[in-house]
Amino acid sequence: MSRRTICVTGGAGFIGSHVAEALLAVGHRVLIVDDLSSGRKENLPAAAEFHQLDIRSAEAAELLANAGVEILVHHAAQMDVRRSVNDPVFDAQVNIQGSLNLLEAGRRGGLQQVIFASTGGAIYGDQQVYPADEDHPAWPLSPYGVAKLAAEHYLYYYYREYGLAATCLRYANVYGPRQNPHGEAGVVAIFLDRLLAGRQAVINGDGLQTRDYVYVEDVVAANLAAVGLPGFEVFNVGTGRETTVVELYRLLAAALGLDRPPVHGPAKPGEQRRSSISSRRLEEQLGVRLAVSLEEGLERTARWFAERAGKH
Repeated sequence: MSRRTICVTGGAGFIGSHVAEALLAVGHRVLIVDDLSSGRKENLPAAAEFHQLDIRSAEAAELLANAGVEILVHHAAQMDVRRSVNDPVFDAQVNIQGSLNLLEAGRRGGLQQVIFASTGGAIYGDQQVYPADEDHPAWPLSPYGVAKLAAEHYLYYYYREYGLAATCLRYANVYGPRQNPHGEAGVVAIFLDRLLAGRQAVINGDGLQTRDYVYVEDVVAANLAAVGLPGFEVFNVGTGRETTVVELYRLLAAALGLDRPPVHGPAKPGEQRRSSISSRRLEEQLGVRLAVSLEEGLERTARWFAERAGKH
C-alpha cells in the first residue's frame, strides 16, 4: 500500500481516533480535523497532525484545499439523533453544509477519494426485511438520517460531476473502547458508565427494541479496506444480529460481574422498534469479515471502562 496523505475529520472522537491510529500504523500521513466538541485530546494519536477546526469553517476548507490531502475520511458529525429532532437546522448545518464545505475545498485541492461515515442504523427507517441490505429503500425517520442520506447523494453527484471517488460506510450501532457516554450517542457506554458508578441504568420503554451492535475494530477494518477504492460504493457495516436493549444490559452487567436489575423509564417517542443490517456486500467485494462477536466485544469494552474507572 502506497503512502497517502489522509485527513480524518472527527479524529479525536471514538471511531475516528481508532481509524486514524490504524491508518498511521500502515504508514499513511494522517491529518486530524476536530473541534473537540465531543472528541477528546487524549484520543489523538501522537503521530497525527492535529488541527482544531470546525468542519464548517473557512480554515477547514483552506486545509483541505492546500494541504495535499488525497483521501478524506469523514467522521465529524452531529451524531445525536434526538438533538437532530429538536434542532434539525443545526444538524443540517453540520452534517450537510459542513460536508459540502469540505467537498468543495477538496475538489479544488486535488482530493481523490472520500470515505464517508454514514448510518445503517438510521438511514433505512422502518425496515421491510431484517437484516437490510444496501438496496433496501431508505426512508429515514430522523433529521440525522435524512442528512446522512443527503450527504451520500451529494457524494454521488461529486463522483459523477468531478470524478471524486466515494465510499459510503453505513455503520450499525458502533461500540467499543473510547466511546463517550456523555458527548456521543451510545447505549453501551451509557450503561457501563452507570453500572461502574453504582447508579441505576434506565431502559427506555419495555427494552425489547432491537439494534445491531458492531465492534469498533471491525469498523476500522472496513475503513482500511476502503482506502483507494475507485468509483462510488455503498457498504453496510453491521452484524445482521438483532439484540434487545434488555439483553444488551444483561450481557454488560454479566461482563462486569454485577447482579443489578435495570429500571424502565418511559419509551422515547418516534424511536425505531427494530434495526439490523447485512454486511454481505462488504465481505464479498472487499473481503472484510466482521470478526468480533457481541459477547467478546462487550467483554473487551467493559474491561476498558472498568480499568479507566479503577475497578479492575
